[in-house]
Amino acid sequence: MQEPNSLIHASSPYLLQHAYNPVEWYEWNETSLKKAKDENKLIIVSVGYSACHWCHVMEHESFESHEVAEVMNKHFVCIKVDREERPDIDQIYMLAVQLMNGNGGWPLNAICLPDQRPIYGGTYFRKADWINILLNLTNLWEKEPEKAVKYAERLTEGLQQAELIEAGNEELTFNEEQLIEIVEPWKRNFDITEGGYNRAPKFPLPNNWSFLLRYAFLKDDQTVMMAAMRTLEAMAMGGIYDQIGGGFARYSVDAKWHVPHFEKMLYDNGQLVSLYAEAYQCLKYEPFAEIIKETIEWIDREMTSPDGLFYSALDADSEGVEGKFYVWNKADFDEVITMHKELLSEYFTITEDGNWEEEHTNILMRKVFDEELVEKYKVSKAELEQIVAEAKVKLLAVRSSRVRPGLDDKCLTAWNAQMIKGLTDSAQVLNNDAYYEKAKKAASFILNNLMDEDGGLYRNYKNGKASINGFLDDYASLIEALIALYETDFNEAWLNEAQELTDYVLSNFTDQNNVMFFYTSNKGEDLIARKHEVMDNVIPASNSVMAQNLQKLGLFFDNETYRERASAMLKAVQPRIKAYGSAYSNWSIQLLNEVYGINEIAITGSDFRETKKEFDQQYIPNKITLAGVKSSLPLLQYKQSEETKIYICRDKTCQLPVGTVDQALQHIK
Repeated sequence: MQEPNSLIHASSPYLLQHAYNPVEWYEWNETSLKKAKDENKLIIVSVGYSACHWCHVMEHESFESHEVAEVMNKHFVCIKVDREERPDIDQIYMLAVQLMNGNGGWPLNAICLPDQRPIYGGTYFRKADWINILLNLTNLWEKEPEKAVKYAERLTEGLQQAELIEAGNEELTFNEEQLIEIVEPWKRNFDITEGGYNRAPKFPLPNNWSFLLRYAFLKDDQTVMMAAMRTLEAMAMGGIYDQIGGGFARYSVDAKWHVPHFEKMLYDNGQLVSLYAEAYQCLKYEPFAEIIKETIEWIDREMTSPDGLFYSALDADSEGVEGKFYVWNKADFDEVITMHKELLSEYFTITEDGNWEEEHTNILMRKVFDEELVEKYKVSKAELEQIVAEAKVKLLAVRSSRVRPGLDDKCLTAWNAQMIKGLTDSAQVLNNDAYYEKAKKAASFILNNLMDEDGGLYRNYKNGKASINGFLDDYASLIEALIALYETDFNEAWLNEAQELTDYVLSNFTDQNNVMFFYTSNKGEDLIARKHEVMDNVIPASNSVMAQNLQKLGLFFDNETYRERASAMLKAVQPRIKAYGSAYSNWSIQLLNEVYGINEIAITGSDFRETKKEFDQQYIPNKITLAGVKSSLPLLQYKQSEETKIYICRDKTCQLPVGTVDQALQHIK
């Protein structure tokens, strides 16, 4: 049997997957970086993550090959990086590959000088191409090292300059016209029939649709509202959603949401739970409530650690085959479903021939609405729901006995925070205390076990050990989750923790020459570039989340410095948004708040919780809520009262208090 390499001591499940490769892999650390310098060898930085299908393919084709390993081990120091543990390293080499090739992705493979500066890179390489490239670069380094150094200098300079945001115009005022300029060109990309955008593959991009839902509601734009609703409905009915187990896959490979890339990521599902909660609050469309419940049940069943934290991901593959765990042939389906076979086959789109490329294999998806089935099979709505619910239980029980996809069981602070926020949003909208308790347990665990003596955060928790200094997304996402927790239970301890973490960010992540925060802390290790994360992607940019946190905390604590910083950050980004709204959707939410204003809802009186529950039935996307009988928060400080009083405040002005939610709604814009 192959002897393990040094990755056998890693905490990352992704690195452990490579521990028995014949390649002499090292982790990114002082020892491996020093080895490259001491031996004057080029470095291979190979970045991926545990649920990445093509990472597994390249491993099998190249990194498990002794022929490839011989070339890699002889001429290079080979370093494996889990992008989820070390997004700071991934960020730099991904940008380098994008500058070289115009595109990027994972697996990400960069060839660097012994001092870490990149000279070549790409994504997936076939075995023969990979060997050829490595031998050519070895030859270049041995015979013409000055050429390699010159190229590295130019590329590193490009890396340090790329994506720099200039300070904005201080005189800029935010207005509705800027929002229209962003959304009108964006509309041209909507796929009105299938939802999402006119392209494939299709990613859920929850933050995009959260902005568009809020914009549609506040602007009363029916085109955008229809696009948002169609997208959420189509995703919920598609194969991208696990129809019997809950939870969403990372994307669909086609334009109809039918065929998923089967990996399931915590960050997608945390954000999607929030999005569906918001959409349900807006529309009261019951299928969206079901999506929330089933996804949280899946998180409970398969993704929650004994400590109450949430695991990172489920792999796409099981038994070496993508999607094998999730798909059904007609015979296996019929064996489980003994009653209402025809109805349930139509409900889940099960056919003899199958509905995707694997012959006779079906991905469970919905193509027919309940109303059509009720009419066709002469059952009531309640009967149909009962039949489907019982079928799901049976199918899930049988599926659970299959070989499971690999679980990435590390717990990342930023991703956990997104799930905490999803749970708090759902707890409020669906009036479910159990969701709140799960959120509270996870947040308390992070605050008690993932903080250093200095008040800084760790990023990773695994096997009882916290590791890796937190990045800006860990702070930004946790602060956002703590604010959400306060708005659920009105325990001011959450807000105080949020404020302390915000002050930590201001002290340790500030760039003296730029209004944006660095992605890495002053305490982080020195890499060849220190970047700002500004563009929103599948996960919103840490700077956009931080700007919104500053805006909200500025209101909660009446802190003008926070609010000015938030405004300055938005002013710097604003000119870029209209060219590519989808990549700045979270900044666009902040712009919405600036244009339409934030309603500050302050509730006093002994039954403030009941009053808050009434507000939870209303969709008010641009608000913060404060409540309590005793409070040190400026907006509540002199408003104590036993009887219910609701104050609606905006821009440092409060309306006279009213006694009911209906009256308060008259003051909300």
